[in-house]
Amino acid sequence: MRARDRFRPLRLVLFTLAVPIIGVSVLLADGRAPTAPGPPAEAPHAVVALGDSSMSGEGVGDYEPGTNGENGNWCHRSNRALVHHTAMTRAITTINLACSGAVARDVGLTDATHHTERSQARRLAELARRYRVTTVVVQMGANDDPGFARTVTDCAGAWLLGRVTGCAANLTEEWPRRVERMVPKVSAALADIRTVMREAGYRDSAYSLVVQSYAAPVGPDVQTSLQSLAGCPFRLEDLTWVRTKAVHQLSDGLRRAADTAGARFLDLAGAGTGHEACTSAVEDRSEWFTRLTVNWGDLRHDDRARHAMQESFHPNGSGHEQIGRCLGRFLRTPERFGACVPTAAGDLDLLTGAAALKPPSR
Repeated sequence: MRARDRFRPLRLVLFTLAVPIIGVSVLLADGRAPTAPGPPAEAPHAVVALGDSSMSGEGVGDYEPGTNGENGNWCHRSNRALVHHTAMTRAITTINLACSGAVARDVGLTDATHHTERSQARRLAELARRYRVTTVVVQMGANDDPGFARTVTDCAGAWLLGRVTGCAANLTEEWPRRVERMVPKVSAALADIRTVMREAGYRDSAYSLVVQSYAAPVGPDVQTSLQSLAGCPFRLEDLTWVRTKAVHQLSDGLRRAADTAGARFLDLAGAGTGHEACTSAVEDRSEWFTRLTVNWGDLRHDDRARHAMQESFHPNGSGHEQIGRCLGRFLRTPERFGACVPTAAGDLDLLTGAAALKPPSR
């Protein structure tokens, strides 16, 4: 066999390998290489908030037009919600997609609608192509299996009906089980957020995904004169359970869900301690949560009456300012874990790293 015939198979292999490489080189050289999806290089930067009432601004007022019951939309998205208090630079736009009453599936990829609005993840996908999204902050899960709002109502019912035992006695074992059932639902919604961002051309490292937990809206420091329909109709043992057990167990579950998505985590379980609703004789800025609130005007309209108490026991304007500033500080750090805790001076401070993971004093 002649020498050139012996090398023919090798030449065929080299030619097969070289053709795609040459083709790619030509495409790159003449500028015809397919471009990756994503926002234009000059797109404005944005921080986007997703989630439920605690993120939307329920209880703050100053709701975005169209979200205060118009045509059935009760998202109650406030222009003074916490994401707008993060004190990001003027070059960064803050956008709130959260909606009161949302559950994890309303945040994730779904074809369902909530309060007339479609999936928050699908709306995020659209924003991610128009803006360069630097941060997605999410607060969800409380409306899923834990049913936090329903639980607060049940606790109020225990006081109103004068039951021998409060709501906490029945929830000591049941609440952790509810949290466990919630975790995979939140994890799935976070995975959907990762998916839409990847499809929009973002690597996971190109933006920050932050999960935020919940603060207790009520606690055992309640003023005795307000432990009624005048503000906080709860039994003392139930208020203690909410502050020392419920929000911390909920926070632990949300942190585990955040871990599955490689997300950062901001713990708010202790953020409201001493500043809950009804902790002051007069309603002032020292309270960061709304008391029992009735919109008497809504009671005069059949289509609004069932939402007349919707603003009760949520972060108020002062609460959103405090939490928003603490969140903003966390976003400006590279830390994976953070916790917002009240200081003796009366504001929220940020703990990070190992300090944020220490069991709180309760």
